[in-house]
Amino acid sequence: MTDTIAPDAAGSPADTEPANTQNAPSQVDPPAPALASRNRTALRLLLAAVFVVFLNETMMAVALPRIQESLHIDATKGQWLTTAFALTMAVVIPTTGWLMQRLRTRTVFTVAMSSFVTGTLIAALSPVFEMLVVGRVVQAVGTAIMMPLMMTTVMTIVPMEERGRVMGRVSIVMSVAPAVGPIVSGALIQVLPWQGLFWVMLPIGLTMLVVGMRRVPNVSETRSIPLDTLSVVLSAFAFSALVFGFSQIGAAAVGEASVQPWIPVAIGLATLALFVWRQLVLQRTDAALLDLRTFLSRDFAVSVAMMTMAMVALFGTFIVLPQFARYTLGLEPLWVGALLLPGGLLMGLAGPTVGRLFDRFGPRPLVVPGSIGLAVALWTMALGVGENSSWVVLLAAHILLMLSLAFLFTPAFSASLGALPQRLYSHGSATIATLQQVAGAAGTAIFIALYATGVASTGAAPDLPSAAAAAAGAHLAFVAGGILSLAVIVLALFVRKPAAPAESAR
Repeated sequence: MTDTIAPDAAGSPADTEPANTQNAPSQVDPPAPALASRNRTALRLLLAAVFVVFLNETMMAVALPRIQESLHIDATKGQWLTTAFALTMAVVIPTTGWLMQRLRTRTVFTVAMSSFVTGTLIAALSPVFEMLVVGRVVQAVGTAIMMPLMMTTVMTIVPMEERGRVMGRVSIVMSVAPAVGPIVSGALIQVLPWQGLFWVMLPIGLTMLVVGMRRVPNVSETRSIPLDTLSVVLSAFAFSALVFGFSQIGAAAVGEASVQPWIPVAIGLATLALFVWRQLVLQRTDAALLDLRTFLSRDFAVSVAMMTMAMVALFGTFIVLPQFARYTLGLEPLWVGALLLPGGLLMGLAGPTVGRLFDRFGPRPLVVPGSIGLAVALWTMALGVGENSSWVVLLAAHILLMLSLAFLFTPAFSASLGALPQRLYSHGSATIATLQQVAGAAGTAIFIALYATGVASTGAAPDLPSAAAAAAGAHLAFVAGGILSLAVIVLALFVRKPAAPAESAR
């Protein structure tokens, strides 16, 4: 990254409110070249760390069928390795808005990478499924902090006229890691037991932690603000109940539900309503855990709604696709990873171009064709999967899916956060990341539930389905993704690039 990156036009990366002088950086600004160098260093290190945690997150999908076979569990239970990960992120991410205002950049980075490394070690040492889930949960805490930290840093130190280009480069990391993750996972799982995935990630995570503790600069000031414990409890309970309820749909399909799915879903929705009410009260004194005044911006609300719908379909598709490739197409994990590689690489390569197009034309000329491409890809999977399907069709559909997402996510990220005043950047990025993970957890649980329902309808064993049974389950799940993609098209029509961020929130 060679561009000179300066603070926002406001003149300082800090919030306009009084800073905590005990923790704040020096009041004397460094010379401009030193400041630009510091900002580039911050972005490079954060991008490298995000690449590592994203790589880890996306390695699980391809390995999941092999883990299920090794631990003698079915897909309904195995999906908790991804659902618990996403759910933990959804619970932790709302606190990152507070965390990034209370602690300095290097401290937040250290907390995130330390948690990631600890979780990786737990997972590597896991002899049973339950301990593996615990390791994934601890990993997720660190991953949850890292993404909002990077997004907030970008929005703080990158001028508005350069954000599309920088976000395009960010999208390379966010795309290449998921592209490389499956094939790395597939290659490792061919020669190592599944624990080897985590032993390989452990030294990488440790290296990032050590380097970051020495080199990550502090690019923002801090404020002494309280943490509302009740809000944390309400958000954790609401999201946990919702995702547990969704997961019970799949368990009910195979006769293993511990409770009727609608009960935890109803409890989750009621608790979520209490959480929202609590934030509306607290934000009057700028003390909300997750400031919902971000949704007063029409551009933020529409862009986020579109991204959330796309994430439900995306995460659901990604968890079902390896099941279909493994049990219907008969592909080994290495080849499943190879199947997913071209689409992810093309998505990453398209990122800088999409960023430049966003800076020139705005989001709508990009997100509308992107949403249409998403729908075509998902409906191709829905109508083209079957017991006698060709991997070529799946490969083509996946490439189109990933290219379409490149035209959706970079413009939507830039348009949504760019519509906010600077003091709401951390809350805006935390809100987006929270909804993404809730969408991911819900998409994973719902699509696996549909997959399990399709498998169960054939009378096949859920832990080792036949080719026809896996095809039936995948078809049902992909149809749901196709239906969701139609809603994404409608929302894309209303996305626009804000002329300037709002001056203040009401």
